[in-house]
Amino acid sequence: MITTRLSFGASLLAGALALTACGETAETPAADTAAATDAAVVPAMPQMATAQLKTADGKDVGMVTATARDRDIAISVNATGMTAGDHGIHVHTTGKCDGPAFETAGAHWNPAGAKHGLSNPQGQHHGDMPNLTIAGDGTGRIEYTIEGTSIAEMLDADGAALVIHAEADDQMTDPSGNSGDRIACGVFNAG
Repeated sequence: MITTRLSFGASLLAGALALTACGETAETPAADTAAATDAAVVPAMPQMATAQLKTADGKDVGMVTATARDRDIAISVNATGMTAGDHGIHVHTTGKCDGPAFETAGAHWNPAGAKHGLSNPQGQHHGDMPNLTIAGDGTGRIEYTIEGTSIAEMLDADGAALVIHAEADDQMTDPSGNSGDRIACGVFNAG
């Protein structure tokens, strides 16, 4: 009788251990699945956006790349086939580039409601950049960092565009530094 009780007790103990082990094994994949599901629900922050620059008549005149750098955006512009000289260049609030005047791109990207111009003591728009210098062969390149923001903020619900103006930006005068007509535009696309 004592042997039967010991065997029965040992069987119960073995069964309980087996169930506990099974319970741990069964919960671990479920936890991993929940974590994977949560990660899949959170959208990835865009790390890069590009824009193909075009003139009002549809001619390709360059490429813009925006790359995430911590809480900054590194903008790189490569222009071709443009008029020599200095040109104002800005990120605009709306991802639309309808010609001929590209007014659909909206105003300069300015979420803080600042004044215009890199030299303005009252601040600057997020979209303000140094002038783009185009050489005699029609090419130009500029790299500039927009600080304290992200590509996700730039590419809000209505997107963003990069616009090149006909004249140099004086970096002070609201709203666009007396930079003249909009002569090229490119809509940013995350990618």
